[in-house]
Amino acid sequence: MSNPILNEKNFSKVVERSAGQAGWAAPQAGAQTYRAPISDGPVSPYSSVSGETMTASGTASAGMLLTLLLLASAIFGWSSVSESVSGAVQFPAWTIGGALAGFVVALVLTFKPKLSRILAPIYAVAQGVFVGAISKVFNTAYDGIVLQAVGITLGVFVVMLVLYRTGVIRVTDKMRRTVIGATMGVALFYGVSLLFSLFGADISFFNSSSLIGIGFSLLVAGLAAMNLALDFDFIERGEQSGLPKYFEWYAAFGLLVTMVWLYLEILRLLAKLRDR
Repeated sequence: MSNPILNEKNFSKVVERSAGQAGWAAPQAGAQTYRAPISDGPVSPYSSVSGETMTASGTASAGMLLTLLLLASAIFGWSSVSESVSGAVQFPAWTIGGALAGFVVALVLTFKPKLSRILAPIYAVAQGVFVGAISKVFNTAYDGIVLQAVGITLGVFVVMLVLYRTGVIRVTDKMRRTVIGATMGVALFYGVSLLFSLFGADISFFNSSSLIGIGFSLLVAGLAAMNLALDFDFIERGEQSGLPKYFEWYAAFGLLVTMVWLYLEILRLLAKLRDR
C-alpha cells in the first residue's frame, strides 16, 4: 500500500559510498539541512568509472515503461473477472497473488535496490493483474468509477508535480519525517485490521460510507499525494548527487508504488461517496 522504496537509508548509504564522507542525511555543522550544490553535472566515482549516473529523464523513461507494463497486465486482470447475467462478478483468487508478489518485490528492493532493473518490471506485471481485476469489480458495482479514479489520479499527479517544481511545496526534513511516520502508521493500521479480520473481528468504520469512513479515505488519499512530493524530491536529489544508473529503475519503481496506492485509495473514496 505505502511506498517502502524511496527511503533515506538507501539514499544516504549510496551517497556515503560515493563521496567517502557522511551521507546526505547526516548532521552538518552550522546548518540544519544540506542541499547538493548545483553544477554542470553530477560528479562522483560512478561517473568517472562508467560515465552513467541517474537522471530525471532516465527515471521518467523507466517509469513510462513500467506504467505500460502495468496497464497491459491490468487489461489481462480486468478480462479475467467474469460477470454473470445477474450482474454478479467472480473475482479470481489467483489475482491476489499479484498483490502478494508486489509486496514481496517491494521488500526485496528495500534491501537490494541494484535488482530494480529486473524486479521492477515483475512488480508492474504482477501488481497490474491485481489492479485490473479489482478495478473490474468496482466498475461492475459502480459504472464508470474506474475512469473517474484514473482521471483524478492523473490530475493529482500533475498538480503535485507542478506544486513541487514551482516551489509551492518544499520537502524539508520535518515534512519528510512527518509524511513517512504517518505512512507507516497507516500501513500498521491496515496490517492490524487485516490480522483482526482473520480472527473474525470486523474493524469496518474505514470501509463504511459514513462521514468517518469518507474522512479516513480523504486523509489516506492526501497522504498518498504527499508521498508523491517525497518521490519527486528523491529523484531530484538522486540526479544532483550522481547516484548509480540503476537508481533510475529504483526511483521509477517507488513512484509507481505510490501511484498504485493513490489510485486504489481514490477508487475506495469514490465508491464510498456513491454509496451515500
